[in-house]
Amino acid sequence: MSSIMKLFLLLAVVVCISEAQQRETGQQCLCQRVRNKIYSMSDIKDVQIYQATIFCDRVEIVVTNNSGLRYCLNPNLKAVQRLMASIMKPKTSTTAGPTVHTSSTGSTNTARM
Repeated sequence: MSSIMKLFLLLAVVVCISEAQQRETGQQCLCQRVRNKIYSMSDIKDVQIYQATIFCDRVEIVVTNNSGLRYCLNPNLKAVQRLMASIMKPKTSTTAGPTVHTSSTGSTNTARM
């Protein structure tokens, strides 16, 4: 094989690898699809908030309902922002509410609200 052909082949491989890496940026997120509606606030058992990282460039909100089904919510919706505000606000009663997990660097902090 001639050296020009080898150089061209090497260049093609480098371009392919580069393109593949660019497509994967932000694709290591947990949420590939998000719901744009909260169906039942009373059915929410657990809320996990994942901050943006170098692996995923967006905030992700993962909700677990009482039957164990997990789904993602769109953090830009007003209803989701109101839900987050109500969960994060300190409560004076002793009734159990959803458990909130916040993760930014791989560590998980658990707070019972």
